[in-house]
Amino acid sequence: MFKQHPKGLYVLFFTEMWERFSYYGNRAILALFMIKALMYNHELTSSVYGYYTGLVYLTPLIGGYVADRYWGNRKSIFVGGALMALGQFALAFSGQVFTNHGFAEIFFILGLTLLIVGNGFFKPNISTMVGSLYPEEEIHKRDSAFTIFYMGINLGAFLAPLICGGLGDTGNPADFKWGFLSAGIGMILGLIIFYFGKDKNLVTPDGKPVGMIPTKRDKKSADYVKDEPLTKIEKQRIAVIFILSFFVIFFWAAYEQAGVSLTFFAESQTNRVVGWLGNYVIPASFFQSINPIIIFIAAPLFAFMWTGLGKRNMEPSSPLKMSMGLMILALGYVVMVIGGGIAQQGVLVSPLWLTAAYTLHTFGELSLSPIGLSMVTKLSPIRFSSMLMGVWFLANAAADWLAGQLSTLYPINQNGTTSIHYLLGYAVKDLPSFFMIFVVMAAVASIILFVLYKILLKMMHGVA
Repeated sequence: MFKQHPKGLYVLFFTEMWERFSYYGNRAILALFMIKALMYNHELTSSVYGYYTGLVYLTPLIGGYVADRYWGNRKSIFVGGALMALGQFALAFSGQVFTNHGFAEIFFILGLTLLIVGNGFFKPNISTMVGSLYPEEEIHKRDSAFTIFYMGINLGAFLAPLICGGLGDTGNPADFKWGFLSAGIGMILGLIIFYFGKDKNLVTPDGKPVGMIPTKRDKKSADYVKDEPLTKIEKQRIAVIFILSFFVIFFWAAYEQAGVSLTFFAESQTNRVVGWLGNYVIPASFFQSINPIIIFIAAPLFAFMWTGLGKRNMEPSSPLKMSMGLMILALGYVVMVIGGGIAQQGVLVSPLWLTAAYTLHTFGELSLSPIGLSMVTKLSPIRFSSMLMGVWFLANAAADWLAGQLSTLYPINQNGTTSIHYLLGYAVKDLPSFFMIFVVMAAVASIILFVLYKILLKMMHGVA
């Protein structure tokens, strides 16, 4: 599987690995930093987290447009990475001066802003470059390539909570700065790998560089091509991207609870004391490493599975895979409903509940996310490829905002009284009722997508 792919894939693999180390290192400690250092309550923390992560995935729409028209993928990636490194360093300075809340909040907002803008230039363009490495006649390799690329994402995401969380989430608010600083250093390492590997390796099979800055001639040609009316097939394929983007909102809104409500659960409702390690207390941030390590182990198996089924003409279509992913995610939250019921009795639950839930979430993710990235590159007209990748991430933006708003419903027990919230008339009065939101949301979306998938398959016109 690995030998059949170009070296450029592995340049992008390690660049993305360190960028994801930076992002997930930040995510592992961000909510805890707001609660323990900036002294925000759980509702404000969830809301800020939702707006931040939502905007992180909104700006790729702009970054994709700028790359397509003016900068190219390479320049966009480098500028975006540099801005994100500066953002992490601004958060580190916020952690340094956290006792002065007013001053700390200025650098906190500055850091998040730089991360949001930088990600807009970085995220859609590196994903687009993966697809650009393969000619049309090798389109069948893209699902496998994106699964390998996804392993890079999750290697970084595995290391990040352990290193950034280990340095920052120590129980002492003054240490959060070290977590953010290490995340910034990770981003710098990613930029170094990209800079020295791009010229030699980021080329098509016939040696032409990909992701270059458009020349004046290219721009004129691109304007001409972009002004050409879309064909009926192109319109229908683009419609599929928009429809599936809508369904993945429900997946990511549930999945992204990892940075907020599931972190709250790990912090307050999970027994994190390891007796055989001298009563070592596992940092709550460490639990965010479960998902990526499972992905890193299981991703090759999924890649082999899709390839093997493809050779036998038995591989499920992209919409069907995504429907499966949503249902598996729902099952993960069934586990949390049960675990939440035990925790509601006032006892700290075994870490195995979160481990089991994250494992199922991971299997769902492998059935949806890399498949979705590959699908966008296959269905997009070349002249709109980066911009439509931005549309895909726009769904993540809506989902992450929704994730933060739903996390504000997390029931907090204060002085023996549990807070009660309402969602469309549904009473969220305890942990089982809270986690049931995500069971229903993901399962209903899965069933509807399953009903629609044959119609979508026709609209894809041979791209499965």
